[in-house]
Amino acid sequence: MLFRESIFLTGFPGFIASRLVERLARPETQFFLLVQPQFIEKAMAEVEDIAAATGTPLESFVLVEGDISLPKLGMSDEDLETIQFETTDVFHLAAVYDLAVDKDLAYRVNFEGTKNVNDVVVSIRELRRYNYISTCYVAGKREGRILETELDHKAGFRNHYEETKYLAEIEVEKLKATLPVTIFRPSVVVGDSQTGETAKYDGIYYLIQYLRKFPALLRVVNVGNDNVRLNLVPVDFVVESIAVLARDPAAIGKTIALADPTPMTTAQLFDVIAKRLTGRKSEFRPPPKLVEWFLSKSISPPMTGLPKVGVPYFFISQTYDTSVAEELLAARGVACPPFDSYVANLLEFVEDFPEL
Repeated sequence: MLFRESIFLTGFPGFIASRLVERLARPETQFFLLVQPQFIEKAMAEVEDIAAATGTPLESFVLVEGDISLPKLGMSDEDLETIQFETTDVFHLAAVYDLAVDKDLAYRVNFEGTKNVNDVVVSIRELRRYNYISTCYVAGKREGRILETELDHKAGFRNHYEETKYLAEIEVEKLKATLPVTIFRPSVVVGDSQTGETAKYDGIYYLIQYLRKFPALLRVVNVGNDNVRLNLVPVDFVVESIAVLARDPAAIGKTIALADPTPMTTAQLFDVIAKRLTGRKSEFRPPPKLVEWFLSKSISPPMTGLPKVGVPYFFISQTYDTSVAEELLAARGVACPPFDSYVANLLEFVEDFPEL
């Protein structure tokens, strides 16, 4: 079978990676999907579902056993040679997405793993695009407006996840001088805006689960504040943005913030969720410093469900400029939907699947 493009993708069968493969799948596209050995069975099932849903022949999907934390990505010499000679586009999504990740694991996977992927990328003969999935939180503890054209800083980080993704993006940024690179920075990814489907409950879901415990009572006191905005983007927007811009020549050499251009404050988010659950908004707002102090105490996680590592993200004084993203996506008819337009779908999914 002749293919118009051959995609090498890491991070399969992760939630975003699987949805991206389904979005990109078509009969003339071949996939080399890097899969850790322990996920081969799950990956096979996922590929069968994608092939059936898209009408793409099963033989278009090649599962390659490997691990980005290993030299040559842990691939056999034969697999590596095939990828070097046949790949046209690379999507690097594999990472440890965990705010509580320990230092050694974060460095081995997020930083060293990306360097290993870079080594393979530079050896690909007919590379058309290297798409790297970073995060808005490479900004670390910076405050104020964060531009897509900015990266280097000395503000520090809240955890090893942020730090290692920052160091990894620096390594990918260096390749822009010689290779067709596009860097994507999603903010906090939530469920599908249409179906509500998600793979795990973190971020805004801590607040959702908190309010669901005793909605009528807990909605009275708003634990958010008016000075901090939590940037949320639905997974379908992230996937669609990556898919269309990965094939857009105008995105080459760009760093693109996949973020909501008009994010809500945490107080607004609280009220939107509370109203959907109870029909009423909050009535009192304690001082933000008092809320932050309480959430940081050991007594808080058992009561609120919010782990300590998640607390800082409800008090970040930074916003993400999306000028580059909006200009590129507008030409493709893609825009980030506002949170209040899909929050009902997120809540319905949580109601149907309280445990993931």
